[in-house]
Amino acid sequence: MPDFFSELFQVKWLVVAVFIASTTYVHFRGKVRHKFVRQLTDHSTFTAPINAVMYLCSKVPATPYLRAEDFPQIAPVTAAWESIRDEAVAAYEGGAIKAADGYTDAGFNSFFRTGWTRFYLKWYGKPLDSARSVCPKTLALLESIPGIEAAMFTVLPPGARLPRHRDPYAGSIRYHLGLVTPNSPDCYIEVDGERRFWRDGEPLLFDETYIHTAVNETQVTRIILFLDIERPLNNPLARGFNHLMRVTLLRASATENVPGEKIGLINRLFGQVYKIRVVGKELKKRSKPAYYAIKWLLIGGLLYLALR
Repeated sequence: MPDFFSELFQVKWLVVAVFIASTTYVHFRGKVRHKFVRQLTDHSTFTAPINAVMYLCSKVPATPYLRAEDFPQIAPVTAAWESIRDEAVAAYEGGAIKAADGYTDAGFNSFFRTGWTRFYLKWYGKPLDSARSVCPKTLALLESIPGIEAAMFTVLPPGARLPRHRDPYAGSIRYHLGLVTPNSPDCYIEVDGERRFWRDGEPLLFDETYIHTAVNETQVTRIILFLDIERPLNNPLARGFNHLMRVTLLRASATENVPGEKIGLINRLFGQVYKIRVVGKELKKRSKPAYYAIKWLLIGGLLYLALR
């Protein structure tokens, strides 16, 4: 029995060492980094061991931006940009591209406060029923191309600025296609400190796990097609693991365009947890010292329970 507990103790500290090493790698991977305290509680810290596997097995270069020609399967999407644009504009003018109704979209909840809006076409599973009626041509094209895991139209209005963030999971590569853009350097995306701007009919591909932001300092509303493309990996084990993550964790973050569409478990839980977050925000307004004291006591308590 003592040997069993000794081995368990060693395994626990091995897990801790792997966690610290992978988090350190994720933190220092790019030129732009979160502050230490922000990094401690950022979702990329909790997914760091998983993402480290994705990075080690990735077939694409470890650079913020990637070349469209290295993803030839997406070329038909770029070529069809005008017909995609027509459906996106119709969706926007019809009010289909909007913020979530309530707290049902954990992944993008913080963006809605800036005026950013979206319309899901598909999200790591079957396409949404509402998308079939609103943009059938775009959806048919996307369904014909393997490796497109998620798709949506997104709108960045004049004056909007998204918070600096990195996405939590490294199993995909992000593709943006300019549909209606200012075609101006004043409406740009910045990934790991490097700025590029959207142009009508032109693609941008980048690794969304580098810290990035988007800014629209023009008077023109920007509309793009947003895709998550399966990250090319160099061995079947890593590809199988990535598939497992997509059909479990990422599919559980599905949400709705209109009432009645399926909301994944993560977003159902988020709606409940956010009620606690609202209480925390009110406490922070009244007393920042009390808010941070309670926050770090809770974090410290969880660490103690995990490591004791």
